[in-house]
Amino acid sequence: MKFFLDTANLDQIREANDLGVLDGVTTNPSLMAKEGISGVENCNKHYVDICNLVPGGDISAEVIATEYEEMIKEGTELHRLHPQIVVKVPCIADGIKAIKYFSDHGIRTNCTLVFSMGQALLAAKAGATYVSPFVGRLDDISSNGMDLVANIVEMYRYYGFKTQVLAASIRHTQHIIECLNAGADVATCPLAAIKGLLKHPLTDSGLKQFLEDHKKAAQNK
Repeated sequence: MKFFLDTANLDQIREANDLGVLDGVTTNPSLMAKEGISGVENCNKHYVDICNLVPGGDISAEVIATEYEEMIKEGTELHRLHPQIVVKVPCIADGIKAIKYFSDHGIRTNCTLVFSMGQALLAAKAGATYVSPFVGRLDDISSNGMDLVANIVEMYRYYGFKTQVLAASIRHTQHIIECLNAGADVATCPLAAIKGLLKHPLTDSGLKQFLEDHKKAAQNK
């Protein structure tokens, strides 16, 4: 399973990449705004900066437009910024049409804001490279987001769709483990959730004991 970082923060991206486990980054307008980045020119520069921090990784850059023609224009411009850019498109009617256009023209896409099997089916049939079911937001309304991930994975495998399942709205480390069990191709996560995979009390206590034993052995020489 691939790890994407869900952020626009360059320091966090750099830290995750230095850890050696980062495969890509997902961003959205909210994450850009959180970093104080606004305006098309500034956002485009930031996307390129992210690409340069994660050589070879897929970087999702989201269109702001909600109408087909504008989506095509904006998505094409994003695609031209850098070879690593994946155009992120919302799962609405014009978005599905745009994904089909992009697919026919060799432009990779990430269909975002997916909350149902029907939406995932349409995205795959249109040729989306990735589909992003939002786990945490479904959990927030007392639905089971991880069940949706597992069901989409099963549907794609049964019908032979090439679209990859990118589990999004991951809130914590346990969600990552559940993504593994569900068979997700990608989990896009906060940095804290990825780092949480390192934590185990037996690792801490075992390392402490090893260091204490080494110190005693050194003193006895």
